[in-house]
Amino acid sequence: MLELDYRGYACPYPVVETRKQILANTGRKLMVLVDDDVCRDNVTRLAQKMGYQTSAAATADGYRLALTPLEMPAEAPAPAPQTTAAGATVIYCGSDRMGSGDDAFGRLLLKNFLMIQLEIDPLPAAILFVNSGIHLVCAGSEVLDTLVALKTAGVDIASCGLCLDFYHRKDQLKVGRITNMLDIVDIQHRAGRIISP
Repeated sequence: MLELDYRGYACPYPVVETRKQILANTGRKLMVLVDDDVCRDNVTRLAQKMGYQTSAAATADGYRLALTPLEMPAEAPAPAPQTTAAGATVIYCGSDRMGSGDDAFGRLLLKNFLMIQLEIDPLPAAILFVNSGIHLVCAGSEVLDTLVALKTAGVDIASCGLCLDFYHRKDQLKVGRITNMLDIVDIQHRAGRIISP
């Protein structure tokens, strides 16, 4: 049994890393250590979604999760195909934070949202940055490494030139390309799905 210790890490790290280990160790039992009930619940949901039976036991410093792959009976019917939108997925970032409420927490949520995109298959075709969202692609952004990795993987990282001018940040662009509203609208019209965090 492979033991994975994610104590001391906040979500989504334990979920992302558990998913990687499930994919890399197909059919193998895993023991995952986490230190709070949010991580316990999120890892449990992920494992069950990926075809694992789960059990959790409280420990002095968190939880021990046993993940056991389920055996599919030979006569089991094939799962129904999932319906997906035709065309590519586009992410539209109109802000440098996710949701409303505490600004610092909103920035953390958006950072996690963008990081998780690296784990999604298929990757989004494009991420569009407008208004204060352009701060994410400029010097000083906490998500530059993630955005560089997404660009390297083939995701089109495109930022509104007018927005960069408005915030006086055009010379601070660190990842992706400068675009215009016509291109942004065209990309959205051709998309099968647009996600706005």
